[in-house]
Amino acid sequence: MSCDRGYRLIGRRSIQCLATRRWSGTAYCRKIRCHVLPLIPHGRYTCSQGFYVDSRCDFTCRVGYRIEGEHSRTCLPSGAWSGAQPVCSDTEPPKIKCPPSRLKVADPGKLSARVTWDPPSATDTADKSLNVVLVGQEPDTEFQEGVHVIRYKVYDQARNRAACKFIVRVEVRRCPDLPSPLHGYLSCTSVGNNYGAACEYHCDGGYELKGMSTRVCQLNRSWSGGASECTPMELKSDVKTSSALLDQFYEKRRLLIVSAPDISDPDYQLQNLMIQKSDCGLDLRHVTVIELLGSPPQETGRIKENQLQSDVIEGLRQAFRISRTYFSMVLLDELGLDRERFITPVSQEELFSYIDSFLLDEEEREKLELHRDFCD
Repeated sequence: MSCDRGYRLIGRRSIQCLATRRWSGTAYCRKIRCHVLPLIPHGRYTCSQGFYVDSRCDFTCRVGYRIEGEHSRTCLPSGAWSGAQPVCSDTEPPKIKCPPSRLKVADPGKLSARVTWDPPSATDTADKSLNVVLVGQEPDTEFQEGVHVIRYKVYDQARNRAACKFIVRVEVRRCPDLPSPLHGYLSCTSVGNNYGAACEYHCDGGYELKGMSTRVCQLNRSWSGGASECTPMELKSDVKTSSALLDQFYEKRRLLIVSAPDISDPDYQLQNLMIQKSDCGLDLRHVTVIELLGSPPQETGRIKENQLQSDVIEGLRQAFRISRTYFSMVLLDELGLDRERFITPVSQEELFSYIDSFLLDEEEREKLELHRDFCD
């Protein structure tokens, strides 16, 4: 007894016809069947003849996966499958797209800008749950001036990796440096010349602001308004009393009162010559010169070309005990206090040295140093 291919003999391999007219046994052929193949994760298979002998089962994987191992298995006459069961491996990386690069102008008065964007979404043919990692500064935060590279990385469950990047550039709009006014200074917000910064003009004592008090750096990199300047304050010489005159200088200017018996006094003439040469330096040190010359009724008092009334002259002499009979000078500080007296002519160097050492504060000395060459 024998069976066709694909069948297995069940019973005796040979039988005989007995004298009893019966066969000595029976046999039959049963179709051979291999066991059902298990399903493979992320894949499938199709078989040509089911699970019977010579049936070939071909394996395929879902999109994003690749077969590792045999692509097909065949049912053998022994009832076993050829080869080993393959697997579907995730080899395709996920896909991610970053937002476009962006330029941001720094906020007014600041050197930074708040920048925001929508985080990118990633897709993968195999996994729905993906791990997206930000490398860089978080969105909706303050970015300092300059170029910032923002990167995103994404991994699927098989550790396949994809990445993207974009650039955030923060630009600080700047205006040209604003020069300080002569006989004054600027106080500015922020760093002084960036977009939104406001610079306020201040004048030294004895000077008044002419023009706008504040200028702002605009988005187009230009300053608002026009340049301002500090001009000498308008002196009212026609006042009736010495106190009214001194009030105009209080906390603004220092005073150097020069007194002489008459205009021909040799000490006065020598001192007057030195004062004329030091006029610019005295102005930088906020010193105004008052001259008291002669005796009544020909007595005169003046501040440059401005003549003083006799009551004002008398009030100054009495307030500071200034004699008419000999040459002398009285140096007053910005509060009108008597700080030094001279009874002989003083050189420019000596006068400036005393003022710089005893009357100027640290800030005034720094400003004086900046304008040291101005009088030259």
